[in-house]
Amino acid sequence: MIKIYKYGEVSNDEIFQRVDTKTGVEDIVMDIIYNVRKNGDSALFDYCKRFDKCELKTLEVSDAEIDEAFKTVDSELIRVIEKAANNIRHFHEKQVRNSFIINDIPGVVMGQKVMPIEKVGLYVPGGTAAYPSTVLMDSIPAKIAGCREIVIVTPPDKEGKVNPVILAAAKIAGVDRIFKVGGAQAVAALAYGTESVPKVDKIVGPGNAFVAEAKKQVFGTVSIDMIAGPSEILCVADSTCNPKFVAADMLSQAEHDKLASAVLVTDSYEFAEAVSRELELQIPLLPRAEIARTSIDNNGKIIVAENNLSLAIDIANEIAPEHLELCVDNPFDYLDKIKHAGSIFMGKNCPEALGDYLAGPNHTLPTSGTARFSSPLSVDDFQKKSQYTYFSTEALSKVADDIAIFAESEGLHAHAYSATVRFEK
Repeated sequence: MIKIYKYGEVSNDEIFQRVDTKTGVEDIVMDIIYNVRKNGDSALFDYCKRFDKCELKTLEVSDAEIDEAFKTVDSELIRVIEKAANNIRHFHEKQVRNSFIINDIPGVVMGQKVMPIEKVGLYVPGGTAAYPSTVLMDSIPAKIAGCREIVIVTPPDKEGKVNPVILAAAKIAGVDRIFKVGGAQAVAALAYGTESVPKVDKIVGPGNAFVAEAKKQVFGTVSIDMIAGPSEILCVADSTCNPKFVAADMLSQAEHDKLASAVLVTDSYEFAEAVSRELELQIPLLPRAEIARTSIDNNGKIIVAENNLSLAIDIANEIAPEHLELCVDNPFDYLDKIKHAGSIFMGKNCPEALGDYLAGPNHTLPTSGTARFSSPLSVDDFQKKSQYTYFSTEALSKVADDIAIFAESEGLHAHAYSATVRFEK
């Protein structure tokens, strides 16, 4: 059963304690990365046989396989995926940044040019659940950014096939290439390249502990989006909410993973008890009841800020959740008070699942409190910037002495001389 805390009656350390995400897989992942770097495709085939229980002849998904998969997916689901893709495109097109130029001083031109990252790799889970929504959320911003090549890696099933819905979503999103490889070995292949898998410049997408650790270890060789922890939801709800709705929203994340956390912050103890009862009624009805049960019992909590919704907002900011639901009347009255959250769901009719699938804003979000300094995945993550400077001889002559003064104050006399030497008589 979920724990209920009255804020101020127990220590803040207990209230704000986070899930321990230490995995102890560092050495295993290091060995996998080394093996892939050394042996390339051969290592990938071996890991596929060992972990995915299938023997592959080729790693890349063929066009014929994609076309066949597209035909097998229910047409109604295709319609929904296409609708979601359009919504995601519409939202992310607003994020595109433009290059700029400054030329307001005679002889001086400065600017910034925005360019796409050329090759990106998207990790798409395919273990206990397959997520075509992740395909859309990760590939559409990359497509809008102008990335030249978008590559997906995802584990195959025991027959050596990729989930057809993932392939259909990839076709709708415009992904260029897809490979049947998962786990830390897939991350290593993207980071260093093999005979089949191209080396990319950035790797994005969620995965299990091995995938997260691999992304951490290859960072620097390639860029990554984030080190994603277990999924989180925090609902700020007042006593006028329907407890059945709030419990359902909490379970929408609890069913993800035994390490997922679902938190309610409310201004009413009676409402807290009502949600707790609802959780007990709803959990046994879920196909993934065992996962949800473990998540709620071990990581779930309800925090009561008695008759103080403003304090509830402060508590939410302290936790800095991945998903934040403002289940209150007039939610826009509180929006400016939210300082730390990955994605904010406004009002009593905006379940987090709306953001996972259909609304348009990205669902790849900062976890584990990193919303204090991180942002959702966006077009920005698939672009890079260069800056440039031009000074004419006359323009440089006016600032050469200033450069020298600054440089010499730092003891860097060659810096100073590189500016003044141009004007020696």
